[in-house]
Amino acid sequence: MLDRYATALIQPAVQAAARAAVRAGISANQLTFAGFGIGLFASFLIANELYLTGTIVIFLSRIFDALDGAVARRTAATDFGGFLDIALDFIFYASVPLAFAWADPARNALAAAVLLAAFMGTAASFLAFAVIAAKRGMASTAYPDKSFYFLGGLTEATETLACFAAMGLWPQHFAMLAWLFAGLCGITIVMRIGWGWRAFRPTP
Repeated sequence: MLDRYATALIQPAVQAAARAAVRAGISANQLTFAGFGIGLFASFLIANELYLTGTIVIFLSRIFDALDGAVARRTAATDFGGFLDIALDFIFYASVPLAFAWADPARNALAAAVLLAAFMGTAASFLAFAVIAAKRGMASTAYPDKSFYFLGGLTEATETLACFAAMGLWPQHFAMLAWLFAGLCGITIVMRIGWGWRAFRPTP
């Protein structure tokens, strides 16, 4: 819901950093792998109860995630790069609730499991819509620079990162935040299924 606004806000800095990366010969895929590795390190820190440090490292990893697409558009965007970006992003996002469950399984495991199930629903609805949209030659007007049909919703990357930040700042409230965000993800899933019905239902 907020991704378009967040993207517009950080674009000047992202484009400046992308120009520097291109001049340095850094590829988009290298940035994708770096962001993923840093993201997993953030989850490792959280799993070891270094919550604030892990949260800071999460945002460092997302800087690389923002840069890879900008670099790809300045060099040579590829289908493999788009695939790699989204696949590793989903793995990273799933690693964060798992890390909180690992850190305190007695308090966090059930809420983390529910949140991971909700993430599965948002990921499945997101990717399923993209597959059918590509088959039909549809393009997203909201996110024209993406390598596939990028479907929005109530819980996009910006909202997810805000939730992770809150969890890192107040880890004692992880379970409450996880249940709340899982509910918001549930609304997103219902919205996307509705959009899919309207976009793909058979015509009489």
